[in-house]
Amino acid sequence: MATKSVRPPTDKQLAKIALALGDALREHGWMLATAESCTGGWLAKLVTDQSGSSEWFDRTFVTYSNAAKHEMLGVDQRILDEHGAVSEETVRAMAQGALDRSVAQVTIAISGIAGPDGGTPEKPVGTVWFAWMVHTESLTTRCDRFTGERDSVRRQAAYTAMDQLLKMLLQSE
Repeated sequence: MATKSVRPPTDKQLAKIALALGDALREHGWMLATAESCTGGWLAKLVTDQSGSSEWFDRTFVTYSNAAKHEMLGVDQRILDEHGAVSEETVRAMAQGALDRSVAQVTIAISGIAGPDGGTPEKPVGTVWFAWMVHTESLTTRCDRFTGERDSVRRQAAYTAMDQLLKMLLQSE
């Protein structure tokens, strides 16, 4: 996992990628659900800022606490206990839980440490795990380490989540 030192995306860039993602989902006839932790619903806000998003966005699960991940998404408590909230295993379970608890065909799960506190030597501030699920056929995970303050980490996470899903959708055309 490489540290990504980039300028955080602007509001305009976030809106542009959300619009492009919506167009791609609409073209496929698919709905999106998100399971968010460190972004606190920001991803859902960005996509619902787009006019007509009700055609392609179903819902979000803001599961900031471990209890919420377990109760709302069905993340097994053993996964949380053994691997922690910021882990590949957790975002995999979050993505599956969002798919199971929505009418969506596509999900994004995000869990990370936005800072300024909460980091450890193994999982420093800026560590963010992602999972993207298309139906039950495709599950992709990735971990990035972003630099910057809390807002910067969250912006980069939201952008990355949308950008990667957009790339996946465009490849499946």
